Amino acid sequence: MTPLLELLKADPWRFNFLGEHVSFAQPTYFWLCLVGLLVGTLSLVSALRRRSRVSALLAERLVDKLAPGASTWRPAVQGALYGLGLVFFGIALAQPQLGEEVKPEKRRGIDVVVALDASKSMLARDVQPSRLDRARLELTTLLDELKGDRVALVAFAGDAFIQSPLTSDYSAVKLFLRAVEPDQMPQGGSNIGDALRLSKQLLENADRGAKDKVVVLLSDGEDLVGEVDEAVAELKRANIQVLTVGVGSEQGEPIPVYNRRGEFVDFKKDSSGETVITRMDRTGLSAIADATGGAFYYQPRGVAMAQVVERIDQMQKSELESRMFVRYGERFQVFALPGLVLLMLGMLLLPSARRRPS
Repeated sequence: MTPLLELLKADPWRFNFLGEHVSFAQPTYFWLCLVGLLVGTLSLVSALRRRSRVSALLAERLVDKLAPGASTWRPAVQGALYGLGLVFFGIALAQPQLGEEVKPEKRRGIDVVVALDASKSMLARDVQPSRLDRARLELTTLLDELKGDRVALVAFAGDAFIQSPLTSDYSAVKLFLRAVEPDQMPQGGSNIGDALRLSKQLLENADRGAKDKVVVLLSDGEDLVGEVDEAVAELKRANIQVLTVGVGSEQGEPIPVYNRRGEFVDFKKDSSGETVITRMDRTGLSAIADATGGAFYYQPRGVAMAQVVERIDQMQKSELESRMFVRYGERFQVFALPGLVLLMLGMLLLPSARRRPS
């Protein structure tokens, strides 16, 4: 089997022709070529039938007198122009590509692990629509602003787990973000220390890790386990900054309880039957950031992540990925322009010759 036939068998829309790589990026538009061929064929058949019907009714010598302007070739040529124009447009829309250029593509950035608090206290509504939804908005803003950096997502409550590994595919991280819900967490409570340790492991085990590494902690700061100091000391020794983003208010808010249908039932009670009040721990979040050389950010009525992005942009970027990028030469213009000319000529050509009355 020849190399050309082998390529056609593997991918009929990508092959070699006269030593050049030829491909069609959108081959589904070839259906428009079939429409063009059908239009041209129907126009020719219609023109021939029209002339034969006139000849059947009138003698050949009387056709020009009694049916002036009746023409066979004009409607046939007009239909052919329309048909060919559609064929050329079909080929242009199929996005023909000729030749290829291989270029190295390098991605530079830093590694960022976002530790997202998914404990029950994040359901409080002291910020609208809730603390967790505000944290999602903050993280979405971060993902929209980053360029070239790798991001991982760690969700935590009573324990922490990796929701998304380090990746430059921000759409995938957003997809995993939508799946984070307090009801889905395997263990209740709030263990910030465990989340920080897991974030540190992610950064240290990263392939071709960046020189600068950052943990972005999105939380109300409440910690019910008390392992934060040990985890912070480990991050400091590893030279990993923690940028903390406070979510919630310092005035306090009860924690709503919902049933399986998502309907509000009551507020969370403690063992003595008193309503539990949750408050953002500004002091705790600031202490975590200060101990690791990071910073604390808080915007009660806005999005604090814009300041986080500015801080990340100032850090030293490293080469995280290197791959070969293939660029194909676009040739759709070669077919689009003739197609437009043919359609315009078809519109200018009248199907019958106009004659002035004698």
